[in-house]
Amino acid sequence: MNSASPSSACSCLTWRTSSIVPVQLGFNHSTNYKSSPRRIQIACSSSSSSSDPLLVKAAKGEPVSRPPAWMMRQAGRYMAVYRKLAEKYPSFRERSETTDLIVEISLQPWEAFHPDGVIIFSDILTPLPAFGVPFDIEEVRGPVIQSPIRSEEGLKALHPIELEKLQFVGDSLRILRHEVEGRAAVLGFVGAPWTIATYIVEGGTTRTYTNIKSMCHKAPQVLRALLSHLTKAISDYIVFQVESGAHCIQIFDSWGGQLPPDMWDCWSKPYIEEIVNTVRNKCPETPLVLYINGNGGLLERMKGTGVDVIGLDWTVDMEDGRKRLGSGISVQGNVDPAYLFSPLPALTDEILRVVRCAGPRGHILNLGHGVLVGTPEEAVAHFFEVARSLEFSTPQGHVVEEPKLVV
Repeated sequence: MNSASPSSACSCLTWRTSSIVPVQLGFNHSTNYKSSPRRIQIACSSSSSSSDPLLVKAAKGEPVSRPPAWMMRQAGRYMAVYRKLAEKYPSFRERSETTDLIVEISLQPWEAFHPDGVIIFSDILTPLPAFGVPFDIEEVRGPVIQSPIRSEEGLKALHPIELEKLQFVGDSLRILRHEVEGRAAVLGFVGAPWTIATYIVEGGTTRTYTNIKSMCHKAPQVLRALLSHLTKAISDYIVFQVESGAHCIQIFDSWGGQLPPDMWDCWSKPYIEEIVNTVRNKCPETPLVLYINGNGGLLERMKGTGVDVIGLDWTVDMEDGRKRLGSGISVQGNVDPAYLFSPLPALTDEILRVVRCAGPRGHILNLGHGVLVGTPEEAVAHFFEVARSLEFSTPQGHVVEEPKLVV
């Protein structure tokens, strides 16, 4: 994989600015799902393709004409069309576990903004009932697991993942793959074992993580057994998503940043590595992205998992992140979601800064976290318009030179 030089990611790129009305920065503008989806099976690819979507090429570090862009939580409550649908279907479980609704919600930002990635509307907890962990989502408390697993007795509830219980995920991915028709990458996602285990052990969300952190010392054999079971289930779930149509998979170790780095090495990293190795053997050409909230102290360790792309949160400087990660790996991010509340020129400047510092190879433009509730849709539209307006110029002749960013 060939990425930008880590030593001078910001300085090695130049651009020209033009007047802002109607500017090059002003932007090249270059359903009903009730019927049953076609029962097609998409085998894991073993070779790269020139027809790969732009986002997949960037994830693999291949040359691209501009940085592809999508947003974490790009489908959700900030969109008026989503809020209207949620009024009709108030249960999050229903919205995220019904094929017609999953597809409709997943395509809302695609139809509005045309991002380069369309991520399935789902949740990292969605597969839990399929391997023996039922859960509810309450209005105030969020996810609730009535029987937390903290003992060997609790482990007896677990069983191998029953993928037939997740058919709504597979069907939705197949439909999304058909709907976008190669114009964008279809993205699947999972939670990392440690992050999923925090919910299962704590019984829901937590601010302190005291139960699971104490298990590391009081009941390490129980925690290891739980993490091993989750690792196998999540690996199978990733392959299932790829075979159903996902071009790329993001692994969210959302709460991995709550661990000290040496503890993350022990209780999270080995299980992510095992997932990566399993998926590599079965789906070698499917890019894997790893995102951890609060990952500034873990970047080098994240690279060691073997994933293709490291998602940087907004607290990491993109230039510094590139230097620390070195060449041979792609990055994703990392505009602060709060910039979407700023004046649009300020948002434009921040996008340009991030893209310049990331370099012309191996960068997927994204936020450093999910879209915040209340984000103006106009700002989201502007984010993607700016992204589409960018262009990496290719030097003419035979001089070997990095592409330059033209604005």
